[in-house]
Amino acid sequence: MSTPTSPSRRRVLAAGLLLGAGIAAPARAADNPVLREAGHLKVAVYNDLAPFSDKGQGIDADLGAALAGKLGLKPTLLPFNAGDDLGDDLRNMVWKGHYLGYGPADVMLHVPVDRMLMNANPQVEIFAPYYVETVRLVRSAQAIPQFDGVEALAGKRIGVEKVSISGMVMLGEGGGRFRDQVHIYPTATEALEQLKAGGLDAVLATRAQIESVMKGDPAFPLQDVPFDRLPRGGWAVGMAVKKDNLDLARRLQAALNDLAASGELKAIFAKYGVQAVRP
Repeated sequence: MSTPTSPSRRRVLAAGLLLGAGIAAPARAADNPVLREAGHLKVAVYNDLAPFSDKGQGIDADLGAALAGKLGLKPTLLPFNAGDDLGDDLRNMVWKGHYLGYGPADVMLHVPVDRMLMNANPQVEIFAPYYVETVRLVRSAQAIPQFDGVEALAGKRIGVEKVSISGMVMLGEGGGRFRDQVHIYPTATEALEQLKAGGLDAVLATRAQIESVMKGDPAFPLQDVPFDRLPRGGWAVGMAVKKDNLDLARRLQAALNDLAASGELKAIFAKYGVQAVRP
């Protein structure tokens, strides 16, 4: 089995989650003179991260537009390919810009709200967690009628996405006992479609990926499988701005609070079949 490199999935490896970042301030009007003159908010979103962002579409794309609207600005998306690690992404899209001239943005979305990441990147402010992601197993109820732990996966065909936390966990479980049963796909969506078509018995993926494809189909129940190398409570994702732009951070936090209170945030997630789960 080959696992072509696609580092965008590595950003889910977050440890020591910092779930509080309650910054409050009036959300309206870009009092920042640079933003006011520009008239738009540049929002960095990942490529190849469905259902959050893929080809300029998804939850993060819609959230960026909603945040810009709350600030009285027009949204400008800056989709980008993930670097080798999150430090590269934060440098290229938040505080410095890519050496090829792309970026930086005013704000980057889908950043793990993680204390170690904050300490390693003092040039940025990471804040406003807006979703908690978790890894889940989705199975065919026909192929696996009963599930009482990983033992139920013995001899079953298990799909994962290449270079993903799900793939690493599944391939390494039990010293590699399931390795010969694991089928690797370019995206989680493709693995999930194979599960629906009967080509797989189960898929390990993030809950958002599963919900966006399976749409709550009772023929494919979700399971919470307690793998030792996964944080049981999941990991929070939020935003990042340049460290000297704390005024924008306060306004974005307030805008997010408004979106949550009004139900708009929940509606953005629901549009893609995903439950909105905040810390």
